[in-house]
Amino acid sequence: MVINFAAGPAKLPEEVLKEVQTSLLNCHGTGISVMEMSHRSSTYEKIQKDAIKCLREILNVPSNYKVILMQGGGTGQFAGVAFNLLGRTGVADYVVTGSWSAKAAKEAAQYGKVNMVLPKVAKYTSVPRFETWKLDPHAAYVYYCDNETVDGVEFDFVPEISNGIPLVCDMSSNFLSRKVDVSKYGVIFAGAQKNIGPAGITVIIAREDLLGHQMKETPSVLNYALMEKNDSLLNTPPTFVIYVMGLVFQWIKRNGGLEGMAKNSHQKSHLIYSIIDQSNGFYYCPVEKNVRSRMNIPFRIGSTQGVETLEKEFLQKAEAEGMIQLKGHRSVGGIRASIYNAVTLEETQKLAKLMIAFYESHKK
Repeated sequence: MVINFAAGPAKLPEEVLKEVQTSLLNCHGTGISVMEMSHRSSTYEKIQKDAIKCLREILNVPSNYKVILMQGGGTGQFAGVAFNLLGRTGVADYVVTGSWSAKAAKEAAQYGKVNMVLPKVAKYTSVPRFETWKLDPHAAYVYYCDNETVDGVEFDFVPEISNGIPLVCDMSSNFLSRKVDVSKYGVIFAGAQKNIGPAGITVIIAREDLLGHQMKETPSVLNYALMEKNDSLLNTPPTFVIYVMGLVFQWIKRNGGLEGMAKNSHQKSHLIYSIIDQSNGFYYCPVEKNVRSRMNIPFRIGSTQGVETLEKEFLQKAEAEGMIQLKGHRSVGGIRASIYNAVTLEETQKLAKLMIAFYESHKK
């Protein structure tokens, strides 16, 4: 048995994969695969509408918010957000707490002025408290990333922005893992491949009054108002990806909804962090405890034998036991366990068992 701890494209629920397998050659009685289906057909139209309807129910999306499906991943939305919102005042606040928000800020700076809300740091290990933020009162929006996949930093609060300035959030790697009050945001976006489906689609939830203010240079495929007007069918969407994502939404609904996902993520992350904290420094996580990610757990293995030697040995033992893709991001190194919704508690317990055994065999 293989246990996939990849950061993305990530593990999908086994139930969903079996359902996809069963219907791969004959989707909804059509005699063809969803991959061959016209995106203008009534069968596919229902698949997409049902997926969006299920998402709206899970998240309790208010009626004045539009759900748009777009290609280009989260990285595409680094430009998409700026094109659609930045032109309102020409300046935007960016809260950089990790690698992905840093890339988003760099992208937006090509299209207008970016105000860096926080001072630059060498390593991302914390989320400075809101009262320390240096916000621009003329900002078109305030942008942050709720969970930094590379660095393992997850916000423990929702910023309360005044003056009616919309809050924009990249939720790619913790989307649908806990309850969210959508009404607190102007725009939420999430690339599917972390927590809700295969790579190839991005979910955008946008308040309707923010649509229609795009810069004139905005490409059609990144134009929120145009994509929404065309029911996310301006161009051919990745039909198979959207089909699978819809099945994941149904799986979430069957398994306790967001409350069920939050409970599981707490149990799984608490298990691994407890082992790290009780290892007398053998394992260590650089992230401050109050903002440790429930989705992506980065850690190092420290000893007089040398960190890299021990980490290489740990990864080899993990692979021998069927646990794959635990190597940390190339920019930070170390180990990273990504325990998204589809990773079960039982699978996480196997990793915990390995960590305890490895510690016991190497402690002094």
